Amino acid sequence: MKAVLQTEFGDSGVLKYTDVEIPKIGKKEVLIKVAYTSVNYADIKKRTGNKGKGNFPLILGLDVAGTIEEVSADSSFSKGDRVIAFPKGGTYAEFGVANEQLVFKIPDNLSFEQAAAMPTVSILSYILFYEIGQVKKADTIVIHSAAGGVGSMLVQLAKLAGVQKVIGTVGNLKKENYVKRLGVDVVCTYETFAEEVLKQTNNLGANVIFDSVAGEVTSRSLECLALYGTLVQFGNSSGKAGTLKTSDVHSSCRNVKGFSLGTTRKHDPARLAPVAEKVLELFATNKITLPIERIFDLSDAVQAHRLIESRNYEGKILIKI
Repeated sequence: MKAVLQTEFGDSGVLKYTDVEIPKIGKKEVLIKVAYTSVNYADIKKRTGNKGKGNFPLILGLDVAGTIEEVSADSSFSKGDRVIAFPKGGTYAEFGVANEQLVFKIPDNLSFEQAAAMPTVSILSYILFYEIGQVKKADTIVIHSAAGGVGSMLVQLAKLAGVQKVIGTVGNLKKENYVKRLGVDVVCTYETFAEEVLKQTNNLGANVIFDSVAGEVTSRSLECLALYGTLVQFGNSSGKAGTLKTSDVHSSCRNVKGFSLGTTRKHDPARLAPVAEKVLELFATNKITLPIERIFDLSDAVQAHRLIESRNYEGKILIKI
């Protein structure tokens, strides 16, 4: 099968379009013929070596939309089922193998393109919003990187839930119109958001802040987090860890919660099925959509990575297999 292989850490040039063997399935696994995979910032971190060690050669990619090609004995799936999944061993390839717990059937009216845009960012966002952040209607919330995949989802979930005020940050104000169309009420840059949040809340601060950037953004977030507020930390796209003092937390009754979809896929995969069902319903009924910036061919994965790294995009970037 065709795949994009990586044998060393480095820039996008280390990605090689080549031939590899089709993987074999084991017990409680399925083989999926991939239609589309999404490109996530986690792929960039893994490619460059900023996300753990590399077991080379490796194939990048977290999620797919495609069709079941082969099942193991007593499977609840059948050949031909349309699914989204989190395969093991990467997704920049024509076929992928996934544990059945990480495979979810999709409605007939949901296109593979839209389905491929959603697995990682939509399931992650739903858990962040409802389970970790526990956002209420009366809250003022801040969504960092509001133009990204998770940000785009969080904004729409907030509007569906009737949240009082949604403040979004962007790295470039050229993305202001995009995030406002999604439902952001107030748009800020990373340099100005703390002051703007305090201004918008009469110096009370935001009730929930979603932070995937970390670094200095984490410190600034604590400057504008309300008493009893929650900072939800789920990434560090800045490449730097955020820091805080315990005195920033206990005396103000604020809390910091962390979440990783990767950790949950590995250690508590059963937690994802009910969430997948809910988000698939939201997409199938057009209550939520994820704008797709561009679709690349598998042989053009290098260009897809360069676009992600430029940060000059809005919504999701897909690879068509």
